[in-house]
Amino acid sequence: MSGSGCRRRGSDFLAVFWVVVCGASLLSSVFEDNPSLCGFAAPQFMPVAETFVRNFREHGEVGACVSVVYRGQTVVDLWMGHQNPAKTLAWQADTLLPVFSNTKVATAMCLHKLVDEGKVELDAPVATYWPEFAANGKGDIRVASLLNHSAGLPAVRRRVRNAGFRDWDFMTKALAAETPFWEPGSTNGYHMISFGWLVGEVVRRVSGMSLGAYFDQHFRQPTAAEFYIGLPRSAYPLFAPVSLATPNLATMLSRAFLRKIMFDKTSMQFLSLVNSGRFTPNKPIYWPAHIGGAGGIGNARGLAALLRPLAENDGSLLSPAAVERLRRPSMETKRDLNLLIPTRFSLGAMLRMDNGRNARGGRSLLIPEGAFGHTGIGGSVSFADPDQRIAFGYAMTRLGNGFFVNERGQGLIERGG
Repeated sequence: MSGSGCRRRGSDFLAVFWVVVCGASLLSSVFEDNPSLCGFAAPQFMPVAETFVRNFREHGEVGACVSVVYRGQTVVDLWMGHQNPAKTLAWQADTLLPVFSNTKVATAMCLHKLVDEGKVELDAPVATYWPEFAANGKGDIRVASLLNHSAGLPAVRRRVRNAGFRDWDFMTKALAAETPFWEPGSTNGYHMISFGWLVGEVVRRVSGMSLGAYFDQHFRQPTAAEFYIGLPRSAYPLFAPVSLATPNLATMLSRAFLRKIMFDKTSMQFLSLVNSGRFTPNKPIYWPAHIGGAGGIGNARGLAALLRPLAENDGSLLSPAAVERLRRPSMETKRDLNLLIPTRFSLGAMLRMDNGRNARGGRSLLIPEGAFGHTGIGGSVSFADPDQRIAFGYAMTRLGNGFFVNERGQGLIERGG
């Protein structure tokens, strides 16, 4: 374990643990041949390290991290590469970066805790907790529909003003005034970013706390997860920007989706992705914002730490009933009305989706059956598997194809999950 970014508070104990318990096997050829590879991997999870390194050699990885927790213990904690495309800044152990829609599970966890406490009912109308939401025919939309992407509100038709995404009141008022794009509850269409304000406003109305503050108190602090909905200023120096592998989005999106955003500015696809008030996650003005649909900032270790109690299903964060809600299919379709590909959702998480096993196209999420989690656009991914007691996180700065995982993340999942 070497390199300028290899030291981290608390990592030495774990590294020594594996050396003592497992002997020289920790210092396998994968570490010896790659001095910039930092962290550790238990021997039975060494294929994860090998695949992680291969991503740099064969798939253009620039900087990334991966973490696996098995039966409550961290068995993989690796990082490698650089924070920037110019490769002038080494990746550090505590580097943080945007993980996009991985944030949705964290947001959903907040609402499920309120359900556990008897403060929210999933079958109740959203307007029970958020009266203004009833406008324009939305009075019967159930809370559950916010979680499984069937509420019919994947975007707002109103033009989002410049930097509107960092204005919670602006976005929630716009959504409360919106008319559904389809009959709520009848089918699903991915609520790409609106998910966070819809679910988060119910959390705010019921708890009296902002989404980020509620998450921090009830989930981030108890798990010590390096993951934030609203990055504190003290963590700004740890931020690493994301970048596109190519200069445009054409290689990231399906042809059908791309046609919609190019030729129909009234489509939910265009409004979901483009009507963003010039949202750019790399801009510091957005880092403290509570964008619960896609604005979380963290790293692989933080994602795995957050999901560890759910993989253990130990009741420390959420009840077993809540974990079951997160892993049980709630809405499946052969053609998601927004993404225009098949999708499967629980009440707040993505489930296994095998859309032709097209890893290069970024259209599948091949996690184990019974597991639940999420992907972030470009390929970051996290999940909890209560059956195998595995929590997994992967994040990287170079975005790849598609909204789901690509060959880099999928290879790690297959060897670590």
